[in-house]
Amino acid sequence: MEFITNPLSLMIILPAAAGLALLAVPAERTGAIKGLSLAATLAVLLVSIKLYTGFDPAGTAMQFQLDRAWLPSFGINYFLGIDGISLLMIMLTALLMPIAVLASFSYIRESGRAYYATLMFLEAAMIGVFAALDLFVFYLFWEAMLIPMYFLIGIWGGPRRIYAALKFFIYTMAGSVLMLVAILWVVAAHHAATGVWTFSIPALYGGALTAQAQFWLFAAFALAFAVKVPLFPFHTWLPDAHVEAPTAGSVLLAGILLKMGVYGYLRLAVPLFPQAAAAFAPWLAGLGVVGIIYGSLVAWSQRDMKKMVAYSSVAHLGTVMLGIMAFEPSAVAGAVLQMVNHGLSTGALFLLVGVLYERRHTRMIEDYGGLAKVMPGFAAVFMLVTLSSVGLPGLNGFIGEVLVLFGSFKVYPWLAGAAVGGVILSAVYMLDMYQQVVFGPLRHTENKILPDLNAREWLYLLPLVIFIVLIGVWPNPLLRRAMPAVNNYIALSQQQAAPAVPEFKITLGGKEQE
Repeated sequence: MEFITNPLSLMIILPAAAGLALLAVPAERTGAIKGLSLAATLAVLLVSIKLYTGFDPAGTAMQFQLDRAWLPSFGINYFLGIDGISLLMIMLTALLMPIAVLASFSYIRESGRAYYATLMFLEAAMIGVFAALDLFVFYLFWEAMLIPMYFLIGIWGGPRRIYAALKFFIYTMAGSVLMLVAILWVVAAHHAATGVWTFSIPALYGGALTAQAQFWLFAAFALAFAVKVPLFPFHTWLPDAHVEAPTAGSVLLAGILLKMGVYGYLRLAVPLFPQAAAAFAPWLAGLGVVGIIYGSLVAWSQRDMKKMVAYSSVAHLGTVMLGIMAFEPSAVAGAVLQMVNHGLSTGALFLLVGVLYERRHTRMIEDYGGLAKVMPGFAAVFMLVTLSSVGLPGLNGFIGEVLVLFGSFKVYPWLAGAAVGGVILSAVYMLDMYQQVVFGPLRHTENKILPDLNAREWLYLLPLVIFIVLIGVWPNPLLRRAMPAVNNYIALSQQQAAPAVPEFKITLGGKEQE
């Protein structure tokens, strides 16, 4: 019964069961299909609220644990549990899923039953990734998540959907194969040292690995997660996937799936291989800053709004990588908060671009202009979300960026200074896009009759608007729950002080980094 009563397990079982149930509903009963999908995601959201209210903010141990033997001869358990970081990621997933379902009601007109079932299976896999405390279970959910996203892009995407889906799948699968080899190596090394077979993530922390082994194992994990973030230069699959994916797919891809790469560093790559992580950290932080500048410059040159928002994600996630590789409390806390903020703001941006695309079937900036005259509600929400994305004080994007920049400046002053330039660039291209789309004359006759946001669109946009404002003025509830996990991450990253790879020494800001 604990499989059902444990809230983490329940949040995985509910959408998976709903997905199976949807496949049994006659395809012509579209109302029942939509209703069941929305009800299932709302049920998961309700369980996540119970999770949030029952979570002890001061607790340092994993909470809501469920540990049951699955394949005991191999040391594989169905082991779930969360800390403050995974709590926030699960809450974000639970919030965005009903929004994605609502946004699909008018967009998806073919194979609706399969589409909504795919969304349900995707939700189960995403929550499983964030809740898993067993490496085998983590990898199982990690791979399971690829399949529904591949189908979302490949079946319900745009004209180049097959190319985009294959590119997404090949990139991610290549990294996953390396991670699988590394997982087996870590488990075998632990068995050789202790005589015990286990895939338990907490049990594998602090393993007696040589510096050379840590180097190669960290490289394998880091590459798999760098593809998912995506970290420059492994980002090229992302713009194609975003542009071709349906609106809900883009919301979930930006809001949740990209965070899995960062989460992988926080949960696995750094704590398992702290020596190698310390050696690689300046390089990964540097690639994050390159992504900030590069993503911002390329976004500035885009005329397709969806592609612009996609490249802005490369920049935003570069900021997050800078924060987590600083191993400094405020920087890491800011990065975790920024993961949530990016999911809200960029998810809302993709929804707003989808609103325009449903009306005009174009995402090109030059096809709009003067929309404030005919769509004042849309213009107001678009302005708020745009300002949150560029980090306006008082909105959610500000506090996370400031914490990352202040914290990382103590460790990588030159990199933090360069990152500030990327923040300025993001304001330039986002506000320029907003000005061209919303202000000025109504240049196109088709735009003069565009309807403003309808009740359904207000229903899925308002929750995001509320959290954008609420987190901007009151981020403490999230930070308070994340800080014990942040401190634990930093402690694990420093558990072995000797450098694993001395030849990786570089000088940044007058201080030698190892």
